[in-house]
Amino acid sequence: MSTTIDLIHALKKELKAAHMTYADLARHLDMAESSVKRMLSKGDMPLSRIDAICRALGVDFADLARRVADSQPLLQEMTPEQETAVVADRKLLLMAICVLSQWTLEQITATYRMTEAEGIRYLAQLDRIGIIELRPGNRYRLRLAKTFRWRARGPVMEYFREHAVLDYFGGSFDQPGETMLMVHGNISRALAPSFVDRIQRLAHDFSQQHLQDQRLLPEQREGYTLVLGMRSWEFTAFTSLRR
Repeated sequence: MSTTIDLIHALKKELKAAHMTYADLARHLDMAESSVKRMLSKGDMPLSRIDAICRALGVDFADLARRVADSQPLLQEMTPEQETAVVADRKLLLMAICVLSQWTLEQITATYRMTEAEGIRYLAQLDRIGIIELRPGNRYRLRLAKTFRWRARGPVMEYFREHAVLDYFGGSFDQPGETMLMVHGNISRALAPSFVDRIQRLAHDFSQQHLQDQRLLPEQREGYTLVLGMRSWEFTAFTSLRR
């Protein structure tokens, strides 16, 4: 949730945009100009006073709070504690993956064995964890940056290594829109970071396309999972044959 200080900063911006001085605001609030300056500098005021300022500015309080929330920094990654909370419940992890794909609650409950009450409860948990900001009507706003990644050695990736890697790579990868490549070679250590950068750009392009295609009908979209990696590695069975 947005703090009072964040709201104060937003109100000051609204004052400037409205070309309203502290003296003008003081007259609207029936207060001394010095009191208004002190109140806004300290940021110490009840929500009722903020609401009164909004009325003086002709700004809807709910819209202001929403704009403040939208301006908050987005998470590039979660803390280990946040990820641990996500993987503690399989249905909560499912809900987290679904909101990352920007599914609605109706889509989730229609696709998986989850009641509406369960779905709302899990959305509320994701709100408390910090993945989403839950809004009226069971809508939500992701609090994750477009470049968000699960922690490389964090609880979620460890969960997928243990439970999903073999299932994923057990596929044939021979359907339209599918492929799997494994390329091995010795290259300059200095060039390796440039290949990693290209891989990250491809992942970003995939994420951007996902966002753009949300406007399409559900039947026009298909769920894909892109796994990209690059590391200095030798198959264990080969390592055992080394002299």
